[in-house]
Amino acid sequence: MKSRLCCNPARLVPVIRAAAASLVWVIACVVFCVPNAFAGSEAPQWMHALVNAPLPAYDEKTDAVLLYSETNVTVLSADKIKTQVREAYKILRPNGRNRGTVFVYFDAQKKIKSLHGWCIPAQGRDYEVKDKDAIDRSAGGGEIISDLKIRSLSIPAPDPGNIVGYEYEVEEQPLFLQYIWHFQEAEPVRESHFLLQLPPGWEYKTSWLNHSEVKATDAGSNSWRWEVSDVKEIRKEPLMPPMPGVQGQMVLSFFSAGRPALNANGDWDAMGKWYSNLVGERVDASPEIKSQVAALTTSKTTSLQKMQAIGGFVQHDIRYVAIELGIGGFQPHSAPDVFSHHYGDCKDKATLVRSMLREIGVESYHVIINDERGSVTGDMPAHDGFNHVITAIKLPDGLSDPSLIATLQHPKLGKLLFFDPTNELIPFGQLPGYLQANYGLLVTPNGGELIELPQQPSSMNSIQRTATLTLDSAGMLKGDVKEVRLGQRASYERWRLRSVTKDADRIKPIEELLGNSLASFHITHASILNGQQTSLPFGFNYSFESPNYAKNAGGLVLVRPRVLGIKGMGFLETKEPRKFPIEFEEPTRDTDTFEITIPAGYVVDDIPPPVDADYGFASYHSKTEVKGNVVGYTRTFEVKELSVPVSRADELKKFYRIISSDERNTVILKPAP
Repeated sequence: MKSRLCCNPARLVPVIRAAAASLVWVIACVVFCVPNAFAGSEAPQWMHALVNAPLPAYDEKTDAVLLYSETNVTVLSADKIKTQVREAYKILRPNGRNRGTVFVYFDAQKKIKSLHGWCIPAQGRDYEVKDKDAIDRSAGGGEIISDLKIRSLSIPAPDPGNIVGYEYEVEEQPLFLQYIWHFQEAEPVRESHFLLQLPPGWEYKTSWLNHSEVKATDAGSNSWRWEVSDVKEIRKEPLMPPMPGVQGQMVLSFFSAGRPALNANGDWDAMGKWYSNLVGERVDASPEIKSQVAALTTSKTTSLQKMQAIGGFVQHDIRYVAIELGIGGFQPHSAPDVFSHHYGDCKDKATLVRSMLREIGVESYHVIINDERGSVTGDMPAHDGFNHVITAIKLPDGLSDPSLIATLQHPKLGKLLFFDPTNELIPFGQLPGYLQANYGLLVTPNGGELIELPQQPSSMNSIQRTATLTLDSAGMLKGDVKEVRLGQRASYERWRLRSVTKDADRIKPIEELLGNSLASFHITHASILNGQQTSLPFGFNYSFESPNYAKNAGGLVLVRPRVLGIKGMGFLETKEPRKFPIEFEEPTRDTDTFEITIPAGYVVDDIPPPVDADYGFASYHSKTEVKGNVVGYTRTFEVKELSVPVSRADELKKFYRIISSDERNTVILKPAP
């Protein structure tokens, strides 16, 4: 669903070390079976110097260690940069073998001048692989045409105890006079160096992310060196922020003295001006666009109805297709081209919707954003950390409607509505969860501004589940359930069902829910409401039977009043202390209401106590009541804040334990006197 600005090569680490499984398997079959074919020249001296390097005792989860990393960036001119990289890993465990495959991205503006790899085995001769042993393939994601490619080189025998290393050199014509040094990895880093060489008269500035500043050492001849050592690894944790939000990095910008305008990333304002110039007159409408706008809006009586018609057209009638060559990874195609072809990527769709809105007198702006919240934060320096484009619509004065949720009052521009024309499952007026409370670059003709997008109320993303059920004397539970889903809860189900054609497959989400909650069940009826109508709530209506739901215990009958749905989570139940904040995708408010008619001849002997847990960031309330022969259970689960700091991880763990305990509680029935 992303274009190159939606999957930006400028922000990719020059070497992507996580291998694509299928490609690695093919290479492994060729290389590991015949390692002697690559035996030859000795590894370079800088690698041999690492053989006896003392290492600390790493735990059993450490698969490899980056012994040495060196990045040399030489600015040859305002439009040419040379980068030389050398790195060496020691493989500690079998899962570290993927470090034996190196990936280097390249395109029309970035050329690979050389690429070599070596292995120093614990015993035996060194292995060497060269450019001729590499494999090139397309690196595009959802693009139809893209000049972004990837060259992979597989180093033989990346086995435990061996050292694998590589060197490569690239030359590129950069779109940004900026380099981001990623010196923290998924594995521990023993030693990492960065050298910058600038032309005479050039200057630089640095910003450090997720790491204390390291002062540069003057290396002479207008060059500087930075060094870090013994950098801790980043281990994945459930619901942690994205890697760019926690990874130690140095953002390095460079420019000719007195001409900082050369650098589009001098600050957010400069970056916004750069992108505004890229858009330029591409939002101008063609006669065909004008005609389409007239056809869409002639019968509409209000500005909101007209905007909704235009938004729906771009969401649903313009297919997502990306064609990206050169600057096309960042610059949108013109609105007339997008309209005539009826396809485009995220930035193309944003451009077309702006063009069409302008025809009804509504101004709007591009917003460049990352679809992983936390990749760019409010305290970060200006850098190219974005991968997606949406639209900010300046609402006409006095326009107010309950459907317009994703709004922000801007001090200069007025009330802005944020709209993602690429996401066809989110209604006009709302934002998907991953964009809420996220930071994006608002681009106006006057420059750029980093802003935080609004967070929607938790009630806008919810599951409202109501069940009317009956328990018979044999322990069979059966009845009807109605579910109403809003926001991301609705769009997720629509996404799962978008290509389903068989009725048997349509009920799989219901089967999954019942299977997670009941030991056995049989669905007797199921239907879907508003499967395609994104402006209306999505719904599941179904009926089921669950034999042996109630359990006999010494003449008593145990019945769990929480019939469906699991909110308790155990991802914090680990021996290791939590290191990163817990990030929820969106605010949430789910409610369950279950009514169970108990069998004749039984009365309620005991019910679970009510639960009231409120920790600020989330709350949970449940209550069990008895009215005649009906047991009623209600609960509300709400996520209010999207980020829980590490300091409150124990509170969140306790919160989930309370929920899990309540979900296991039972009502006790006894024979009537």
